[in-house]
Amino acid sequence: MQNPIKKIPLLNIPDKPLVGTTQDHIPVAEIENDMVLLKDGGAAIILETTSLNFGLLSEREQEAVVAAFAALINSLSFPIQILVRTEKKDVSKYLKSIEEHLPNVKSEKLKGLMIGYKNFISETIKKKNVLGKRFFIVIPFSPFELGVNAKSLLDFKKKKRTIPYSKEYVIKKIQTSLYPKRDHLIRQGTRLGLKMRQLNNEEIIKLYYNIYNPDFEAIQVKEKEEEIKNESI
Repeated sequence: MQNPIKKIPLLNIPDKPLVGTTQDHIPVAEIENDMVLLKDGGAAIILETTSLNFGLLSEREQEAVVAAFAALINSLSFPIQILVRTEKKDVSKYLKSIEEHLPNVKSEKLKGLMIGYKNFISETIKKKNVLGKRFFIVIPFSPFELGVNAKSLLDFKKKKRTIPYSKEYVIKKIQTSLYPKRDHLIRQGTRLGLKMRQLNNEEIIKLYYNIYNPDFEAIQVKEKEEEIKNESI
């Protein structure tokens, strides 16, 4: 009688190592001319904007802000992405600057207040993290705006990832499309009391690095605390 359990040839094939890098999974192809060029042929520019403490405004000021924001939204004829990032604030430089100014303070009363303030900040950051928020507006550029049809875009994704246009033409096309939108947002933001500015290459690289890389120093501190805890046990 034939054995019903058949030999599966796939189990005899040795495992192949997975070869790949993080960059293979990141949609960014290049950062140039203060723009993010994407692997799918698209692009984007990033604006950083200041914030507004809505709760501290008077009722009339709040109404004016709401009306200005509604006007901004209604004026948009293109998509945008609003990004809010919460980051841990490093106040070590701030505390160091206070220490450097202490010897120059002649009033003993003022020096005592500064020392008390410095100690208060130090104790606060020991108990909980000091967090800050940054606000960004991303203006995207679709590869179809280049005149790339669906068939050529599919070939771009599967094969050599090259758009049938020169790089200079693509960048010029992106700038022609996105710069008026950027200027429009900056003007509308001024009506809200917000200052917007475009990130340059270095700032964009730093932003993406912080997004895709954890805080290694914080991880090392946590691992060290776990080691000490295990040793004590």
